[in-house]
Amino acid sequence: MHLKPGLWQQQTMKLAMTQELTQAIALLQYSAQELTEFLEAKTMENPFIQLEVSEMKALQPKEKAGVRKGRLEKKDDKNWVEHLADHSQTLTDYLRMQLSLVPLNNEQKRILDFLLYNMDENGYMSITVEETAGMCGCREETAAEVLQLIRELEPAGVGAENLQDCLLLQLERMEGVPPLVPVIIQDYFIVFAEKNWRLVAKKLGVDVKAIQEAADFIQKLNPKPGARFHYEQPTYVRPDLTVVLKNDSIEVHLLEDEMPKIVFQKDYFEELASHKDEQLKEFMKDKHKDYLWLLKSLEQRKRTIQRVGLKIVEKQKDFFFYGPSRLQPLTMKEIADELEIHESTVSRAVRGKYMQTPYGTYELKTFFPAGLSGGTEETASAAQVKSKITELVNGESKTKPLSDQEISNLLKEEGWQVSRRTVAKYRDQLFIPSSSKRKRYD
Repeated sequence: MHLKPGLWQQQTMKLAMTQELTQAIALLQYSAQELTEFLEAKTMENPFIQLEVSEMKALQPKEKAGVRKGRLEKKDDKNWVEHLADHSQTLTDYLRMQLSLVPLNNEQKRILDFLLYNMDENGYMSITVEETAGMCGCREETAAEVLQLIRELEPAGVGAENLQDCLLLQLERMEGVPPLVPVIIQDYFIVFAEKNWRLVAKKLGVDVKAIQEAADFIQKLNPKPGARFHYEQPTYVRPDLTVVLKNDSIEVHLLEDEMPKIVFQKDYFEELASHKDEQLKEFMKDKHKDYLWLLKSLEQRKRTIQRVGLKIVEKQKDFFFYGPSRLQPLTMKEIADELEIHESTVSRAVRGKYMQTPYGTYELKTFFPAGLSGGTEETASAAQVKSKITELVNGESKTKPLSDQEISNLLKEEGWQVSRRTVAKYRDQLFIPSSSKRKRYD
């Protein structure tokens, strides 16, 4: 083998990722919010680009004063409530309000602040008395006294160490508690929770039906007493597409009105064009080219999203006519092949995009469920199988609940080959307990 240096000519083909191509790809995968932020940043880079944001539409059309006054008099007197700001009360605020009239010294107030800070959103205390005393530099007796003050407040169960402690705190304030209930929670909590009720019944010398009655009472207790005070600011999404049903047809619209639009400041550009500075002219030429490419990229983005959206609606027609349970298996490759584009383009087009449907607003990725092969040529999506599992469980005998294998056999009768392990996986995802834990002893 001879290795000698030399020069050779060779022709190759490769895709060069130019800055413009990178920008076009990025624009396609941006969500509505991300696109708005990108365009706002572009206006800072390019002085010839202006962003036009659609004005907020009036809630009511302008009317004559007399007509408006007459209508206001007919309105419901409670409508003013809708205009009040939401000041949700937190669990800590509610507990402090109850303690506002309780005389506490400075040390107790400091311990109280520390304990409330270490209470989670469900009302459970995440720190022990010993740890509180060590961190606050106080006696354990003092820390225990302040903790006891919290445990006596409403809602019943706050300040508990764990679920067992929380339920016992609630039972202390209730009347008409069946005698078995506190005994079960105090002495057989783990065994009871695992639904080994026959063992509990044997230990207590009672019938299993008595344990079932106690379980029905325990179900009325609140495992998360502080949860109703937890307020999470809702997040809003802006749909990119909307679907409207008209008789037997489906209309798909791209929602563009709320999207900002870029406008080229022609007057400013022409004013600067009169200058003789060569560097300025080169700068203006680059920025005008940047605007044209951005305009082209936005138009291509819009066209691609619209094409993909139309094809999704075409493939998932049953969803829009009959509801989410009729969602069919679909892959991005199928859409890409029919539109003659790359699969990655479809992936970018659906990323972070939403579609407003008659059944709510869905992320476009929702319309690509995995498929399960049936015994025949039929296929079923995971959503369909989960819906069927829920239907079977809701219709089962509560004294003889269906096992995972029995559910699998019933699904096979429907033409869907779903293994027992798959049924168990979907059942867990639906938060449906196993058959042994669904069984009632009536």
